[in-house]
Amino acid sequence: MNKIVKYVLIALLIIAVLWAALFFIKSNSKGAITYETQKPFISSIVKKTVATGKVVPEDEVEIKPQISGIIDKIYLEEGAKVKSGDLIAKIKIVPNEQSLNQARGRVRNAEIALKNTKIEYDRNKAIFDKGVISSQDFNNLQLRLDQAEQELSNSRADYQIIRKGSAGGSASANTNIRATVSGTLLEIPVEEGDQVIQSNNFNDGTTIATIADLSKMIFEGKVDEGEVGKLKVGTALKISLGAIQDVELDAKLKFIAPKGIEETGAVQFKIEGDVEIKEDIFIRAGYSANASIILEEKDSILVLPEALLQYDKSTNKPYVEIATGDQEFERKDIEIGISDGINVEILSGITEDDDVKQWNKTEPIKRGEEEGEEGEEEDKESEE
Repeated sequence: MNKIVKYVLIALLIIAVLWAALFFIKSNSKGAITYETQKPFISSIVKKTVATGKVVPEDEVEIKPQISGIIDKIYLEEGAKVKSGDLIAKIKIVPNEQSLNQARGRVRNAEIALKNTKIEYDRNKAIFDKGVISSQDFNNLQLRLDQAEQELSNSRADYQIIRKGSAGGSASANTNIRATVSGTLLEIPVEEGDQVIQSNNFNDGTTIATIADLSKMIFEGKVDEGEVGKLKVGTALKISLGAIQDVELDAKLKFIAPKGIEETGAVQFKIEGDVEIKEDIFIRAGYSANASIILEEKDSILVLPEALLQYDKSTNKPYVEIATGDQEFERKDIEIGISDGINVEILSGITEDDDVKQWNKTEPIKRGEEEGEEGEEEDKESEE
């Protein structure tokens, strides 16, 4: 019994050795790799960069109240077209009790002063008519009477302004919020019943509405510090919008920030460009956008696919291998220029007639060989 087991093991060992030998011979019998070549060619290279940002109105006007109070009525909605002077909202005055009481007291004092001055004036006028007092004394009395009447008028006007928001009582000057420019209502951040504060030297005031002309838009974006030095005012931009597919807008660069802002470890510079709005496209304020900017452009130059380049490990300088015979290649150091990420400019080292070796070329495995190998493996597994 031991002899039979021994013979079986020897037979299995021999079969395994033969299988390994056949697999090794077959693996090494495949053909050698054949490298293809490609010639440099004449073309154009455009080096671009992309700035991310948004499209916003060139000018936005914030409408603020001239008096504090509560929003009584809003007459328009966001998105409405307005002209300068159109009524947007109305404010209801909630007067300060202390200021109102002081204004009422001032009116009463002015009335008392006017009454007393009028009595004195009437008495002296009768004397003046008889020629008892001089014209100068009477003129002084006339002046005091006029001043008392003016003081009463001013105090009454102040009282009405505190109480109703307008001296005339119609509230047309302060409580009616009107558009100061023509355009589109972008935002109304308040609602009826909200309390608002007037604009003054110590407070910007509450914004009741924002108006902008959507026919005048600009692109606001940021570029990296490594590319900002190549930009020039007046450079053409191509604006693509995330919200509108297959649409490109023309623009011109008009501003490059003199100071950068550090964001996530990189310094970014703000840029602005005037956008040409097409009549058949409605652009909303705040659309996210990308601006394609041409940094450098060259026409009719010798170029080569950048994938064919290799770099020396010690000098980090580029080189290629050119064909000198059948599957025989020679190294050539080259000098390169601008690149668009696909093709690179060749300044020196090779000519248009040279055949450049394509790197990393592997021989494709034939379908028949794959199927044969799979069949052999299945047969061996079934035999085992």
